[in-house]
Amino acid sequence: MEWDWDFAWSIMPTLLAGFRITLIATVLGAMVAAVLGLVFAILRRSANRAVARTTGFVVEFIRGTPLLVQLYFIFYVLPDLGLRLPALTAGVIGMGLHYATYAAEVYRGGIEAVPRGQWEAAKATNLTTRQTWLHVVLPQAVPPMIPAMANYLLAMFKETPLLSAITVLELMNQAKSVANSSYRYVEPMTLVGVMFLVVSLISVVALRWLERRYGRISR
Repeated sequence: MEWDWDFAWSIMPTLLAGFRITLIATVLGAMVAAVLGLVFAILRRSANRAVARTTGFVVEFIRGTPLLVQLYFIFYVLPDLGLRLPALTAGVIGMGLHYATYAAEVYRGGIEAVPRGQWEAAKATNLTTRQTWLHVVLPQAVPPMIPAMANYLLAMFKETPLLSAITVLELMNQAKSVANSSYRYVEPMTLVGVMFLVVSLISVVALRWLERRYGRISR
């Protein structure tokens, strides 16, 4: 099948609409992952062993099961239990929850890299636990985490095609819809690949900059 430029241009608005959903799902999923990851990391450091162990089990369970299975569970199983979510919302929650378990390990590494003397100094100056986290620990722990977190953001972006399994009209789903209705697969699938490649290449450049910028702080 030969490449048809006219057809390729005609399907671009549809693909760009899907690309927009892909970006929205990635950004919102990353926000969920960043917040939940920090919660998981803090709970795993809890002095309450039951809380720490339960959190550890939940994190390992989520990380040990495929994202696709989790998406199916959230979108198709939860409605049977009385909780029905829109497709995009289910996708954002699924991706955010899945990558939160990886973000938790990044947070844990950054937090443990803060010298113990900083914790002791905060305690000696009568800072509360909240003040210690907000003004002493996190400002030192977060910058070295940024390159790793950005890397997971890129990984999440490349896994958004899985959302087509739960009917989210993201980029891949739109491409499949175009291909199935026109019986032309070369143009939509090639354009999808190019879009992912362009974003990935831009992201790699950004990651290199982040590593140079914040790697100095971690050293």
